[in-house]
Amino acid sequence: SAMRFTTNLGLLVLRVGLGIMMMFHGYPKVMGGSESWQGLGGAMGNLGIHFAPTFWGAAAAFAEFGGGLFLVLGLLTRLSSAALLFTMFVATVMHLSNGDGLMGSSHPIEDGIAFLALLIMGGGRYALDRKIFRD
Repeated sequence: SAMRFTTNLGLLVLRVGLGIMMMFHGYPKVMGGSESWQGLGGAMGNLGIHFAPTFWGAAAAFAEFGGGLFLVLGLLTRLSSAALLFTMFVATVMHLSNGDGLMGSSHPIEDGIAFLALLIMGGGRYALDRKIFRD
């Protein structure tokens, strides 16, 4: 049906558009290496998690870049969306605790809403998940 086609086309546009943008956000963080990751991972301190900041920073950098790439491909869409949603949650908490307010926190909040929607819906018909996992 036309609705099924437009829904799947919309999911493709959402996945590819957000995925490419997340790759642009994540690439410099991935390339920044352990010094960059330690600073990035320090944001977990806002959740009371003060151990292994380099690990958490690397996880965020690779969630953004790798998760973005996987969204473009529609590969492990729900898992990638969950990782990106968590990363956006931590970014939101960091912005709010830095005093940036709602508008200064709006970017990760808005991306998080989109990742939550993709987590719920999956990648749609035009995703590798559909071919590989019959999702």
